[in-house]
Amino acid sequence: MRKLVLLLFVFNFFFLSFSQQKDSISVDYKKFDFKYKKLYVPSGLILSGIITNGNGRESLKNEIVEERNEHLFGFSNHFDDYAQFAPFVAIYGFEWAGMKPRTDWKNRTAILLKGQIFNLGVVYLLKKTLNQTRPDGTAYSFPSGHTANVFAGATMLSIEYGEQYKWVPYVSYSVATGIGVMRMMNNKHYVSDVLFGAGLGILSMKLAYWTHQYHWNKPKTQNDPFAGIIY
Repeated sequence: MRKLVLLLFVFNFFFLSFSQQKDSISVDYKKFDFKYKKLYVPSGLILSGIITNGNGRESLKNEIVEERNEHLFGFSNHFDDYAQFAPFVAIYGFEWAGMKPRTDWKNRTAILLKGQIFNLGVVYLLKKTLNQTRPDGTAYSFPSGHTANVFAGATMLSIEYGEQYKWVPYVSYSVATGIGVMRMMNNKHYVSDVLFGAGLGILSMKLAYWTHQYHWNKPKTQNDPFAGIIY
């Protein structure tokens, strides 16, 4: 159990160490700046998920599952099925509560949809293609869709509110990490599934911001009807 707790602590610290990284997009719709360093976290998580799911994975997987079965045998709840959507509710709920987001609701919704189409599309394709067995014996283990979903939401929430409200990334990524942990506690996923899902969720939403053109809700320009007339 100590190994599992240590792993989860490092997992959470990893996100919180980088969650305050400034991802700039201003209210005048300046494009989300692409920087290579913004790929470090999601790429590292995706690579870690692939490595722990590759050669020699069985020993690590079995060790963690054995730890879980020894200390949390019979543990089961459905909280993670609902809590995975909490960041998405907060993306709009925080604005309703008086907090100022970086992007208006129309562009924000377009970004969310684009990010989730890519995110959940990749999850679906990998699950169907690989068809790996979960710790509880059911199908479609890799990657964790719940984790990919909640980390996508946490990333968007942090981008929208994190610059003005420094506590938002800490809360959002802590919630996301908790969901990933709960997927393992519920015996639904291996650590490799969760790591890859977290990286995919973060990368998907950043890609949506990087490629967004902000066509919606642009301020209308007023044309002078007398332009070109000599008085």
